[in-house]
Amino acid sequence: MSDHIILGAMVRTLGAHPAGWRVPGAHADPAGDAAVLRRIARVAEDAELDYLFFGDWLATGPDLEFGDPYLLARIDPLSAVLYLAGVTERIGLIATVNTTYADPYAIARATASLDVLTGGRAGVNLVTGAEPRAAANHGRDAHADNATRYDRAEEFVRALRLLWESWGDGAWVADRGSGVLIDAARLRAPAFEGSTLRVGGPLNVARPPQVHPPIVHAGTSPRSRALAATEADLALIAAPGIAAAAAERAGLRLAAAEAGRDPDDLKVIVPVLPIVAETDAAARAIVDDLLRLVPLDDGRTPLREGFPPGRTLAAFLDTAEVPADHPVRSASLEDDVPAVLAPVFAERAARVLDAVRTHTGRRIETDHAVTWRHLVAAHAVPTAFVVGTGTDIADHIEEWHDAGAADGFNVLSAYQPAQFEAFVGLAVPELRRRGLLASDRGALLRDRLGLGAPRTACAPDAAEVYDVV
Repeated sequence: MSDHIILGAMVRTLGAHPAGWRVPGAHADPAGDAAVLRRIARVAEDAELDYLFFGDWLATGPDLEFGDPYLLARIDPLSAVLYLAGVTERIGLIATVNTTYADPYAIARATASLDVLTGGRAGVNLVTGAEPRAAANHGRDAHADNATRYDRAEEFVRALRLLWESWGDGAWVADRGSGVLIDAARLRAPAFEGSTLRVGGPLNVARPPQVHPPIVHAGTSPRSRALAATEADLALIAAPGIAAAAAERAGLRLAAAEAGRDPDDLKVIVPVLPIVAETDAAARAIVDDLLRLVPLDDGRTPLREGFPPGRTLAAFLDTAEVPADHPVRSASLEDDVPAVLAPVFAERAARVLDAVRTHTGRRIETDHAVTWRHLVAAHAVPTAFVVGTGTDIADHIEEWHDAGAADGFNVLSAYQPAQFEAFVGLAVPELRRRGLLASDRGALLRDRLGLGAPRTACAPDAAEVYDVV
């Protein structure tokens, strides 16, 4: 494993925690995304992070407000990275594309354009989608099943690679004396026709500086893991703990080697949601505020459309296996959790209590007591916070990296821009002091990620793969 950690920012302008937008001073209106995107990009680039990552979701609805408000209204990822291409100079820009609905020629054209315009800083995250409402938004009756989606995704990757290679080495001659602009023999049209899509070509954008902008993929199904192992440069995983992440990374690297790849060219990235402040107490106070701001059903306030079920004290007590006739069933969300009851919580509820204690510093029957509101909120919105000072956050990242659990991290921010700026101002200098972040790896995103040369799609059997125009 490289000594250097890949560090990117997963950009969610309304924050990665559903209550983050309610924090005073937090960005809360997507109509103002342009300004906050510029601010995030400037901070990330000044800190020499490796990339900005933009996810996607192809539908919206009132239910998203309570679990994933950042999905309600957001800038299209390709539009976001093209916008930021003009206000950044060094940082990588990765946009998500849903292969189920996208056109490979259009995506090859957009990503190649981004790579040319940025001098080799483009990347693309390929997903197959999981939102049934997206089908109707694209004129289809139903969302495709997993096998169909991955059949198309595999062909989509093949088509992208072939289109990116439309212009061979030396194709652009530009000889003013002879009047020869191109070597037509080096302009190639993919002769590709699969079971789910076909492309003609060639691509009418110059060859990308990276040849193949890095491909990112995430998923948990066997087909998804196979696609990541064989085609991805970055594999995004979300494991419940360090041991599980290390096992997942080892499995992906083994699969990559079995597919004939150098496993070091597959980088495994995990998410991290740091709550960081100058002191441990200040960081835990932020989590305390976030839990307090999670909308809950108190049985008195009318519920709005889309409000999720189960955000009640009764639902948590059911999880805790507290008898239905127990007096605590009539408690208020603001009441303290009794010391006599906590030790008999069922396992799942006990884990929630432990998380609240760890993340907020609250304790049963103290002046800083755990209330039912804290437990119900943490149960309704389970979040794997990493809480503390910049040193604490750096310790977590270094521990996971040293254990072989990750090559890099996608940093989520509970709210913008303050928490992202706190991470960059407090944790990044500590990581750099420890020598864990590389500097001056190169201008190309592939170089920043520590990737080898791209595996060309046309070699060695170019005549069979391409038709010469």
